[in-house]
Amino acid sequence: MDRADMGTKGSGGACGVCGGRTYLIERQGDLAHARICECSVQCKVCGGRGHVLGQQESTFSKKVGPRTYDVLMPCSCTLRQKRVARFNAVGLPGVVAHSSFDNYIPAKTQQDKARSAAMHFAHHYEKAGGNKGFVLSGPVGTGKTHLLAATLAHLVLEVGVGARYVEISLLYATIRRGFQEGKSGGEIIGPLSEVEVLAIDELGKGRGSPFEMETMDELIARRYNAHRTTLFATNYSLEPERKATRAVAGYHSTDDAKTTLREAELLRERVGERIYSRLCEMCTFVELPKDTPDHRRTRHELEPRGHHAHAKIRATGR
Repeated sequence: MDRADMGTKGSGGACGVCGGRTYLIERQGDLAHARICECSVQCKVCGGRGHVLGQQESTFSKKVGPRTYDVLMPCSCTLRQKRVARFNAVGLPGVVAHSSFDNYIPAKTQQDKARSAAMHFAHHYEKAGGNKGFVLSGPVGTGKTHLLAATLAHLVLEVGVGARYVEISLLYATIRRGFQEGKSGGEIIGPLSEVEVLAIDELGKGRGSPFEMETMDELIARRYNAHRTTLFATNYSLEPERKATRAVAGYHSTDDAKTTLREAELLRERVGERIYSRLCEMCTFVELPKDTPDHRRTRHELEPRGHHAHAKIRATGR
């Protein structure tokens, strides 16, 4: 049953709050949280029973042939509740609770291509399987996590797909804490290996320690071997080879040198040949230009200076 069924058969209609989706996504603490809109809490179709009477055609006797029978079927409100509960288990950060394809504003043409790639994946996802994921690469603040969130929200709430989101460095931290509690890394990686669609953010981030490399390799290997769909976002270039760079004359600070060196790093170098090779088969690569502006920094710089001063006074209590 798709969203049209959920909206028209439920009590949402053309609600001015949810726009007929029958659910809302809000920030609740550190996570994005979905809930049923007030317009659909009381289902007008089933009266709160959770099921409706429908018809089903079956053949129990070749002599009699196909017959139509009345059967009890789950109401759309039951499906809606299950999808909302499933979304709340995804683990999306609260900061991207309101992220959607509609409110993603590209600053460059290539950004629009990234949105188109994510939208095409989400709207053409086949539940039967065989879906190729994508890797979004680009500088910080260019909306990669925004697109991951929009994709997962559509898949879970509109298509009914099971999904999870993980930020790679937080996953490493979770596994380390698990070690202290007597858990193995496999106990934490196991559920992530089996989920239908997994989004891994900040791929390549970390110190590149043996623990981190082994964890990442095991997770991606499990999903690769099981033919499961995985989405990625990274700040590192997807280019297969490092491009030659010319030294620029003049004074440069140590920080400038470090930034230049970091920007020149390739995802291939950060994750190793084995993982990179699998990514090439598992995903479509989409790379944003290095000069794509950081929308958070741009928004900050466009705000009136008085706003910053007021915020600082309010934060310090002066």
